Amino acid sequence: MSDINEMNVGIQWYVVHTYSGYENKVMASIQKIVENRGLGNLIYDIRIPTEKVITVKNGKEEEVEQKVFPGYVLVKMIMTDESWHVVRNITGVTGFVGPGSRPTPLTEKEVEKLMIEEKKATVHLDYGVGDEVKIVGELFGGYTGTVQSVSEDLKKVVVLVKRGRRDMSVEFDAQDVRPIN
Repeated sequence: MSDINEMNVGIQWYVVHTYSGYENKVMASIQKIVENRGLGNLIYDIRIPTEKVITVKNGKEEEVEQKVFPGYVLVKMIMTDESWHVVRNITGVTGFVGPGSRPTPLTEKEVEKLMIEEKKATVHLDYGVGDEVKIVGELFGGYTGTVQSVSEDLKKVVVLVKRGRRDMSVEFDAQDVRPIN
């Protein structure tokens, strides 16, 4: 039994090192091979982590997508001799990240930190529309009000804040609002 088969521990994220500028070509090649050879049972996902950055060009702000880790592609796969061979032999790939020839999967903490996969947390609010709440955020901290609406994803709350003689509708992050007991 080879070293690669001994490492078969299920579906995990691996980091593949590529020549700089080859990330998109490598990703497209892996996707094509998975489709052509029917390897969807071994290679599940391929990602190139990017972030949106605002740059100023000729006095104009422009939002540009940049690679977070140039020269690297993330692959979610089951490590077997076949999957290793397929990825390793793609033009532009220099190897997997890990000591020697042993690919090292990312830990759960690394996957979380890199925000590769969104974990859907169950959100439960202790208040709803019509309830009296206290604001704990910075700007309106200490004010009270009545919940007017809650976003579908439960992340934003519109509160009718009582300020002297005038009430005003203000949108808050759900974590900045507490129920009044």
